[in-house]
Amino acid sequence: MKYKACVIDLDGTLLTSQKTVSARNGLAILKAYEAGMKILIATARPPRTVLQLLPERIHRLCSFVYYNGALVVCPERVFYDHQAIESSVSREVIEYCLEKDPDVDLSIEVEDAWYSLKQYDDQVLSQVKGKPVVIPRKDIGRYSPSKMIISGNRFAEDLKRIYGSILQILVTDRGSLTQISNKRATKESGVMKLLGLYHISPEETICFGDDFNDLGLFQLCGRSVAMGNAIDEVKRIATEVTASHDDDGVALVLEKMLSQSKQGC
Repeated sequence: MKYKACVIDLDGTLLTSQKTVSARNGLAILKAYEAGMKILIATARPPRTVLQLLPERIHRLCSFVYYNGALVVCPERVFYDHQAIESSVSREVIEYCLEKDPDVDLSIEVEDAWYSLKQYDDQVLSQVKGKPVVIPRKDIGRYSPSKMIISGNRFAEDLKRIYGSILQILVTDRGSLTQISNKRATKESGVMKLLGLYHISPEETICFGDDFNDLGLFQLCGRSVAMGNAIDEVKRIATEVTASHDDDGVALVLEKMLSQSKQGC
């Protein structure tokens, strides 16, 4: 089958351990686009860091699913969709976590603005590209977040039990991060919105990923590719497993696919 859309996760997938896009991966994406494929970036990251991380020549070609699906943007079709967490709900979650641990590392993202109760150390900031705006406890609950972020996974199971019916609660990054969003906000729901704009079916779509927040995508798309560094749960349901994110795993698959497509012409 000739695939019409390519969905690519960033961290652990397209980005290397040094948070860069290799020359080979970049070239493969450009060639896929030139061959007629729509390039969709599906990530937990906000728009500002995606802009910093993707080379401009690639960024301008893409449509985006940010915040695990809470924000979907298609510049080509002038499409913008935001699924936020209600402020009353986010306030409850924040108070619950602070009651459990007053020093909890908790922050919120609100349509590309990052707010936190405290400043993070340089090691954390080096991974996320930027600094949060530190605000008082009384103010952080006033927002309707695109996403809530908690370091570690200590509260994940309790939060799922209490709020699982209305919130999407994911533990990612090998258990080091709990990500919370609107229940309707998932990577797969965001991708479906973009595919609808392009009149492309999921069966005509290939996706690449490595973590728990990619599982829904792998169940949705016609062809799913797990990175060599992916978690076992992703590898088990993937159509295939490629090399790691540090070994041009995305490029290896796209190059082979494009070569086969040319031979079939």
